[in-house]
Amino acid sequence: MEEKKLDINSIIGFLLIFGILMYMLWQNQPTPEELEAQEKAKQEQVEAEKKASEQNQTKVTTAEDYTAGVVSDSLQLINLKNKLGALAYSETLVSDKTETLVETDLLALKFNNRGGYLSEVRLKKFVDFNQEPIYIIKDNNASFNINFGTTESRIVNTKDRYFTPTVTKNGDNTIVSMKLKVSETKFLEYRYELKEGDYMIDFTVRSQGLSDIINSSQAVSLDWNLKTYRHAKSISYENRYTEVVFEYEDGKDDYLGQQEQTEDTAEAVSYVAFKQHFFTSILLADAPFKTGAFESRNLVQDEEIDTVYTKAFVAKLPIELAGGEINKTMDWYYGPSDFKILNAYDRNLDEVVPLGWGIFGWINKFLFIPLFAFLGGFLPYGIAIIVMTILIKLLMSFVQYKQFLSQAKMKILKPELDAVREKYKDNKMKAQQETMALQSKAGASPLSGCLPALVQLPVFYALFQFFPSAFDLRQKSFLWVEDLSSYDTVANLPFNIPFYGDHVSLFPILASIAIFFYMRLTTGQQVNTQPQQEGMPDMGKMMKYMMYFSPIMMLFFFNNYASGLSLYYFISNLISIGIILVIKNYILDEDKIHAQIQENKKKPKKQSKFQARMQDMMEQAEKQKQAQKKGKR
Repeated sequence: MEEKKLDINSIIGFLLIFGILMYMLWQNQPTPEELEAQEKAKQEQVEAEKKASEQNQTKVTTAEDYTAGVVSDSLQLINLKNKLGALAYSETLVSDKTETLVETDLLALKFNNRGGYLSEVRLKKFVDFNQEPIYIIKDNNASFNINFGTTESRIVNTKDRYFTPTVTKNGDNTIVSMKLKVSETKFLEYRYELKEGDYMIDFTVRSQGLSDIINSSQAVSLDWNLKTYRHAKSISYENRYTEVVFEYEDGKDDYLGQQEQTEDTAEAVSYVAFKQHFFTSILLADAPFKTGAFESRNLVQDEEIDTVYTKAFVAKLPIELAGGEINKTMDWYYGPSDFKILNAYDRNLDEVVPLGWGIFGWINKFLFIPLFAFLGGFLPYGIAIIVMTILIKLLMSFVQYKQFLSQAKMKILKPELDAVREKYKDNKMKAQQETMALQSKAGASPLSGCLPALVQLPVFYALFQFFPSAFDLRQKSFLWVEDLSSYDTVANLPFNIPFYGDHVSLFPILASIAIFFYMRLTTGQQVNTQPQQEGMPDMGKMMKYMMYFSPIMMLFFFNNYASGLSLYYFISNLISIGIILVIKNYILDEDKIHAQIQENKKKPKKQSKFQARMQDMMEQAEKQKQAQKKGKR
């Protein structure tokens, strides 16, 4: 085995290479001027990155940024303690900065440091009918206050007290903490957590170390007031859908209505919403409030005057103490009254959107809203309304066919019915019995014509609720209409017509004309099927009055309504006219119907239990009447 020995030549070589490297490094080291330039460039890069970071993030502040320092005048501090007691400390922290500003991609918010509540809420993605920003809260139209008694026999209203603000970040979320301080470790805190892409704000009211200050024998009350801003062109139309909505007793919901002033109370209140037609403010509680008292007052005295506010809302909710402290977790929602957005929270907030009760609401939720959302996904909204109308009318066309067929049968049978009534004109009960028997044998009944009309009523009412609540129609144009959620204007009048307005809307006129011709077709058919009975109103004249009265009522009633609704009625009645003309001219054959009636009359017709019972009642009534006549003789 070869023995390893130290190679002197290798060591000398390594030392020479090391020396050469060190010499080269020394020769190439930067001069003081170069070092200064490098440091300056590095500093500029750091500043640029810092500036870019500040533009993309909400500014983070601390309480020290707002602290004015301890009051130096001992006499002033004594006066504050005499006036405010334990809360005097909060007034020593008052700063020149009166508001705290925070923004997300959806909301621009200002928190008033006096009161700790929002002094301004702007929805960044929406504008009103004048293209002005949508403000839910601005210029002192809202207040939020917690009222409680102290062990020093004072009453505290938090809206009058100074809160120390702190803004921090929690990932992408922004946290605003407003503290009403008794000391640095004792305080009442409003904590708001804002999330990007969300109209819902996490909100917590909690106290720390105030169990010996809050008088637990007195009620602690949360008071929330709001005067709702006008956002729409038609004050009356917007005000009709501006109201207080609240949920109580584990899922029940109610609203205050449209009276000039109305009040209500409820137990186990989960949320209260101050709804402004297409926008709403909602206070939600994780654990229900024990009770709630609500009030609504109309502020529109004259709709012809440029109105700022529409209604004034008040909500009073008690807060229960836990171990002498306040700890209530809630949420604020400030955003659109959009069914899709509200329903996505899975907290029953879709009830804020008035889609109708019972079957009417179901039709809207499970048929019209999904259908319209699908059509609106690839069609202009005006075209989507027309296509949806066509689909609905085609779906209901079989009902119109049944209704028109029944009217045709009654028209053909009318001469025989008139003959029966003439034959038994001195015995009205007998005439009625024979009439019912003839109709039953022929398979023709007035009731069979009424039932199809009743089937259409839920659809009619559901659509009447759907269009005023369809947020997607807001500020969407079609033809001459600027906004399908409001009335269209083709002419402005120099005066105001009661119940009509100071403008002329074209779609209600077109809808009224279509209704007139539709009723002319159907009324003529119905008049011919209705025999004139002695002592009864002239049905022919009544239907003729209705033929003129209904279009006029439509014209006045819908002049201030959403043009999308008038567009639906116009297209709907045009399609109905077309369906009737097709049925009358190409489907129904009166000769065949007459032959079928005669064939039905030959067949033995078994009475139903209802018909037998009705006939028996009529016979009993006739016997009693005859007995009374004999008694008088």
